[in-house]
Amino acid sequence: MKVIKFGGTSLADGPQLEKVIAIIDADATRQVVTVSAPGKRFSGDTKVTDLLLQYAQAAINGDDTQAIVAEIAARYQAIATYFHVDSTAIMPKIIEQLQHLAKQHYPSFDYLYAAFAGHGELLNAQLIAFILQATGHNARFVSPKELGMQTTGAPRAATLAEISYQKMAWFTLASDEIIVVPGFFAYDEHGYMNTFKRGGSDITGAILARGLKATVYENFTDVSSIYAVSPKIVANPAPIAKMTYREMRELAYAGFAVFSDEAIVPVIKAGIPINVRNTNEPAAPGTLIVPENEIATTHAITGIASDDRFATLYLHRYLLNKEIGFTRRLLDILYRHGISYEHMPTGIDDLSIIFDKSLTSRAQFEAMIADIRTEIQPDILEWHTDYALIMVVGEGMQEMHGAVANIIEPLTEAGINISMVNQGASRISVMLGLPADQVDAAVKVIYEQVY
Repeated sequence: MKVIKFGGTSLADGPQLEKVIAIIDADATRQVVTVSAPGKRFSGDTKVTDLLLQYAQAAINGDDTQAIVAEIAARYQAIATYFHVDSTAIMPKIIEQLQHLAKQHYPSFDYLYAAFAGHGELLNAQLIAFILQATGHNARFVSPKELGMQTTGAPRAATLAEISYQKMAWFTLASDEIIVVPGFFAYDEHGYMNTFKRGGSDITGAILARGLKATVYENFTDVSSIYAVSPKIVANPAPIAKMTYREMRELAYAGFAVFSDEAIVPVIKAGIPINVRNTNEPAAPGTLIVPENEIATTHAITGIASDDRFATLYLHRYLLNKEIGFTRRLLDILYRHGISYEHMPTGIDDLSIIFDKSLTSRAQFEAMIADIRTEIQPDILEWHTDYALIMVVGEGMQEMHGAVANIIEPLTEAGINISMVNQGASRISVMLGLPADQVDAAVKVIYEQVY
């Protein structure tokens, strides 16, 4: 049995859903379908999830919500109309659920936003199951609650409770049955809807693959493969036919947009292959992501990823390395302000801390810096918000002599200033830190050197 997941662009309208149904029909083992909310139909369009968040804000403000509810409902109605099905059996239920959102009580605004955002997937899964039934498929909608999925943690950054997998093991489906499961959310122990982190529908698909013991997790998106580098930086980059879990994790962390770095953890634990494929080109084999023991290395470098979402704090103080407890005092300040850090390369008298700007507010950073100046009293303290990381990744790097030098030397010749170099303990990756305005040029130089 396969679990297949479709993203928002694959489900944006009727013609796209028609392609999805053809993909389901092409393989009888595709029995578990995870769906996102309808995405953008064209440039300048608005995703249904974004419309729902607008609806949430209007409800909080006490504004009239009739127009936004009608706009959201119209997106689902247009999909139903495309298939010429009798929507009187489904659309009143969709509209009723939309209207009920603004009447419910929520423990906090975070719970409210989670409930509104998660309904994009919930309503789409109900509609798609209905259309499949109306077009002759043995299909049904299945809620995360019915599967036994239970969340813990914050309502808008939830994680799955481990006990959920024990409950999911009891779920059964007929040999010819298709179930449609909404992605992005599940429910906590009190019955409130919680959404997963970035890439939430990908997370749901991976959870289902592990929990229902799938043979393959097929993730359908709008690209025909994962590429060795972003096509936005290098024209016509090499496609990756096969890669390992840990290569994907390293690359996803540093900016590969296909998956967030957390989304594939459930299938990694279960050893289930992931096949990234294109809804618009379903015959293409895509990229297969597998355990390390299932791959033969053909390239030293598999991929190059970059991201400019970082900031760095540079601190210089003489005899820093001799001062017992220095790092602990510094980390206590970060802890006090609720700030996590990504990396901390050090020297004899120097230390840098790299932060993910998307995780912390400007006010938190300013308060942290003020306390470091007062309590640590460094000789030099510099704060740079325009910082980027490049991750050069490949299983073959373990056998590659002079891997770091082969990457750094052409960058030096190109006049690109690399301020930090760190080779991972696994020896399959090299991380580079540099100013954000040089990152694209650096990626091009590295790609030309290794491909």
